[in-house]
Amino acid sequence: MKSLAAAQGEAGQVPGLIAAAEQALPQQVDALARARAFAEPLIAGETLDTGENTLAHADAVAAILKAMGGSEAMQAASYLVYACVHLNRPQEVIAKAFGASYAALAVETTQLVRIQAQTRAAEEAGQRVDDPRLQTENVRKMLLAFSRDLRVVMLRLASRLQTLRWHAAHKTLPPASVSREALEIFAPLANRLGIWQVKWEMEDLAFRFLEPDTYREVARLLDEKRAEREQSIEQMRDRLAQELRAQGIAAQVSGRPKHIYSIVKKMRGKSLGFDQVFDIRALRVIVPEVKDCYAALAWVHQQFNPVIEEFDDYIARPKPNGYQSLHTVVRDAAGRPVEIQIRTQAMHEHAEHGVAAHWAYKDAGTKGYAGVSATGTYDAKIAVLRQLLAWERDLSGAAQGLFDDRIYVLTPDAAIVDLPKDATPVDFAYSLHTSLGHRCRGARVDGAMVPLNTALHNGQTVEIVAAKEGGPSRDWLNPELGFLASPRARAKVRAWFNEQQRHETVARGREAVERLLQREGRTAFRLEDLASQLGFKSAEDLFAVVGKDEYSLRNIETLLKPPEAPLPQDAFLLKKPRPGERTPKGGVLVVGIDSLMTQLARCCKPAPPDAIAGFVTRGKGVSIHRQDCSNFRELSAKTPERVIEVEWGRPRNGEAAVYPVDVAVEAGDRQGLLRDISEVFAKEKMNVVGVQTQSVKGTAWMTFTVEVGDSQRLEKVLVLVREVAGVRWAKRR
Repeated sequence: MKSLAAAQGEAGQVPGLIAAAEQALPQQVDALARARAFAEPLIAGETLDTGENTLAHADAVAAILKAMGGSEAMQAASYLVYACVHLNRPQEVIAKAFGASYAALAVETTQLVRIQAQTRAAEEAGQRVDDPRLQTENVRKMLLAFSRDLRVVMLRLASRLQTLRWHAAHKTLPPASVSREALEIFAPLANRLGIWQVKWEMEDLAFRFLEPDTYREVARLLDEKRAEREQSIEQMRDRLAQELRAQGIAAQVSGRPKHIYSIVKKMRGKSLGFDQVFDIRALRVIVPEVKDCYAALAWVHQQFNPVIEEFDDYIARPKPNGYQSLHTVVRDAAGRPVEIQIRTQAMHEHAEHGVAAHWAYKDAGTKGYAGVSATGTYDAKIAVLRQLLAWERDLSGAAQGLFDDRIYVLTPDAAIVDLPKDATPVDFAYSLHTSLGHRCRGARVDGAMVPLNTALHNGQTVEIVAAKEGGPSRDWLNPELGFLASPRARAKVRAWFNEQQRHETVARGREAVERLLQREGRTAFRLEDLASQLGFKSAEDLFAVVGKDEYSLRNIETLLKPPEAPLPQDAFLLKKPRPGERTPKGGVLVVGIDSLMTQLARCCKPAPPDAIAGFVTRGKGVSIHRQDCSNFRELSAKTPERVIEVEWGRPRNGEAAVYPVDVAVEAGDRQGLLRDISEVFAKEKMNVVGVQTQSVKGTAWMTFTVEVGDSQRLEKVLVLVREVAGVRWAKRR
């Protein structure tokens, strides 16, 4: 069995996959030395659960990554992962020293290690690792972790390989859960990603620990006739190379390494004895072009006796992961079976590097192998993630049905999104961001526009077409139309419509409250204070109940102007004005009664020649109202006996009488608006004695208190106010 480093010359490196994994990992000067110096004080004196020194383990992981083609940056990350658990705030500390990318990698890998440790602990407590539900959940979590950061894959593979090597070197037996996880999880992952040397070494080591007797027996059988087998293979290799060159085919012919676990799998899978396993003797032929593959195959079948049932044409029918090669088994002169693989250099690189070869070699063409696009790093990453999805299906084969409730699709940036089965592009949009879901208007699946209620499938790439602003459609909530499969997305759509309805209700309530305040001349009253005094937590809560007609505006009126205590029946407590007490400049006569104190009501502020009426108050004389005043109508309806007849009198001493009246104005808010309206009153010689203003979202409401001698003249002035730029309406209150 060859180690990863020893096999480097034969297998090459995996530059494509490593490059894709390291794109987000910035190169730093002396990153490897700094990372080791950073971690050494934290981990040098500790050991892992296996008994291996943590610093020595990190050193070995860095060496494996280097052998796989990893840069110093990737090697440096191996130390930070083991230092992470010793830091109170690892994300902050590592980000400050090395950058956010290193910190994210260390934390992600640490979280995945914790997940795997929990799974192994469950197995060691009695729950078997091949329990379909346990294994399925483990695979799902690993898949999502790997999809976020492919560098995690490299670090975990290297770490597990080192753990197995350490146990082999120290002749100790690792926990069965560690070996089984390597055999059933990590090795298939390496296989799917095409990191073959890691796969083969990990499989043989794990199998050696799990079934030591079987391992030793197969190793003994391989060793018994090793010299004889190698001599015959070398003779056949030389003959093949010379004869193919004579045919004009530039072929490289080499022996193929044997792996004990793969031999045992074939023996068990096909119920074969050791002598019946054909690929114990094996050769690999690498030629320049596809036509050379078939030419070499024809020559091999002419010179040797082929075993027809063992022939496979993976060039015409590639494997699902894109693998291509011709496989044939022939018998040599002594009748011994020999497996021969024939492929081009590009096919060989794909076989060695897996999906990484999709972007490492240009001669794969724009469609790559097995129809997988190979136009750049992005397409390569898509290919890697689709292999992760295939790996998930490989491992969940024994648990058929357990993954049927979930699908995995890809974003345009090649991140995996976990969705419920039958999810649509709308579900996908809401899973990325609530705002994107609200604004979703169309979708492309694998580059083609599709209806928004199209059911998505594993491995598809989804791109959302969104409006700049807007909201969802009510159709999305109709289950018969099939727009949403995710309860979470459905809840977000409902929440949006509920919020929209609340917004409309609040706006309606605000308008009603502000209109009331204008009518009462209390526009300066803070809305939050008003809500608090009425027992609401906020003004918006008040507006909401008013907008739903669940709260009477009369409650607000009562707060603004408390009702007067009623007079006892037939008891009118009237008083005459005291000497020197100021009375209105204009006279009001109470018909049939002399010397009664009168006052103009502040709610309607009457002025001649308004039709007026009097209302006897408790201790404050007669309050004079306009007959169309809403307050007066309510008071007279409750206590009609307190209404008395009044009329305008003549001013005393011949003075010109003036009366305060309120004028309400609504206008589009602008600079200079208050000045322009005030100038109208000034030109008409009307004295402004008070102004209240409020502006909300570009609309201004103003209340002017002006002194007039004749309310009819005021109507003429209001015509001029309405002509001011921006004024929408102006009227007397």
